[in-house]
Amino acid sequence: MIRISIVKQRLSHRKKTGVWYHYPISTAAQGAGNQRNSWQTPLGKHRIYQKIGANMPKFTAFRGRKARGIYQQGVDDTKKDWILSRILWLDGVQTGINRRGGVDTRSRYIYIHGTHDEEHIGTPHSHGCIRMKNKDVMMLFDKVDVGESVIISA
Repeated sequence: MIRISIVKQRLSHRKKTGVWYHYPISTAAQGAGNQRNSWQTPLGKHRIYQKIGANMPKFTAFRGRKARGIYQQGVDDTKKDWILSRILWLDGVQTGINRRGGVDTRSRYIYIHGTHDEEHIGTPHSHGCIRMKNKDVMMLFDKVDVGESVIISA
């Protein structure tokens, strides 16, 4: 189970053994919200729909969920939201809240992913996704399963 706190800017993962792991994150600069095109982080109950990037090198850059090469550190386009290292694609499970219609998390392409902007981890700064440090998202990726529960709260 994964719990994401927007207020604390923290992702907590409980393994099947009951041990909790905590990671700093960055959620949306625009706050929380479920509407399409809002640039906000969606709230509610989700699940991991797909894991993308297994065995890829750290800083692999993804576009359209396909590996496109290695991000060159120091080359920074602040207008671009680089998706790096690993992707955990989220799917809402609450119809009318984060599933179907104008609130569908999966069709909004909301991910937990690595970022080029690690200095802003711990503050709301993303375009809606949950950003993590690259080393952290790689560790989390190896510990979670497709279908695992993800709860995002304010």
